[in-house]
Amino acid sequence: MNFEGRLIERVGGRRIIILLGTVFITAALIRGYLRVDLGTPLSSAVFVSVFVTIPGVVLVYGGYRLPKTDIHPDFHSTVTKWTLGGFVSMVLFLIVYDFIVEGGITNPDRAFTILPAFSSLAGFWLGIREGRTETSKREVENTIARLEESNQRLEQFAYAASHDLQEPLRMVSAYLRLIEKRSDDLSEENQEFLEFAVDGADRMHEMVESLLVYSRIDSEGQSFAAVDLDDVAADVVTDLQVRIDEADAEVTVDDLSHVEGDEDQLYQLLLNVVSNALEYTDDPPRIHVSAERNGSESVVSVRDSGIGIEPEKQDEIFEIFNRLHSRDEHPGTGIGLALCDRIVDRHGGEIWVESESERGSTFSFTLPTATSPNN
Repeated sequence: MNFEGRLIERVGGRRIIILLGTVFITAALIRGYLRVDLGTPLSSAVFVSVFVTIPGVVLVYGGYRLPKTDIHPDFHSTVTKWTLGGFVSMVLFLIVYDFIVEGGITNPDRAFTILPAFSSLAGFWLGIREGRTETSKREVENTIARLEESNQRLEQFAYAASHDLQEPLRMVSAYLRLIEKRSDDLSEENQEFLEFAVDGADRMHEMVESLLVYSRIDSEGQSFAAVDLDDVAADVVTDLQVRIDEADAEVTVDDLSHVEGDEDQLYQLLLNVVSNALEYTDDPPRIHVSAERNGSESVVSVRDSGIGIEPEKQDEIFEIFNRLHSRDEHPGTGIGLALCDRIVDRHGGEIWVESESERGSTFSFTLPTATSPNN
């Protein structure tokens, strides 16, 4: 720690500011008295004394009020350093000027009182500004840290809850199926009730498994590496080939780019979006996957010829367990697009949809472009 830091730590930042202001006030009074005593006109002596006193009063008041400002106590020393810096730099400048410039300073006592006083005041205001900036930065950092901690706790809770729920759900489903096999003596109405119970247990099991996957996006994701989206798209089309054939769909894929990311999660992302395009359509689906590089990002788009989404509902589809259609119309857990949103967010990108009802949709998302495909 340098001398300035040790001085501030030992004496106290605000005390130094108050002391410096007191020095200027005292110097102004003494100078004014001596000048009048030496025959200087009273108005001139008072004018100069006031010029020095004003910064002194501001420093005394500012130092006294410093703990009551919105500046964090850890940054009070920053204000003091700027104030001392303004004072010392001006004094050194005047000394060098007086030594180097021919004739030096014509009125040293005036120069060495007025200029250091105002430079200290300027340093004080700059310190206040930096102190507030640093305080705001710390508040933002603390808020981010609290949010990250809160998110981590929520992820741990979601993981624990979904993990612990799986076993009792399996048991419920197993016993319901066992009862279903022995339901010959049940009435038609009771058999229908049993089917509802089995279906509900199965849906709950799917939702719990989806929630488990959702909670693991950040905690169990792989490290980012260069990913060839052409290979990812080819795997998606291969794995969906049966559904593509059944729907008589046409899926075309442009040359895509290399991006930085988690390959497994990017596969899940593209799989979910293309699966939705196959599901939400009344006619044979026409799906086109393309990518466009935009600076350090790649914008990947999946365009379909499906039923579209009304503009007022386009933000809702990325919320977890939010469905726009009944399960009878379109099966699913309602977590697919929320999972996509979470994956894109982990990659530092954005996801959005452009659509009109009955006129198809285009889902787009941004991903960081790989600096080199071979990285």
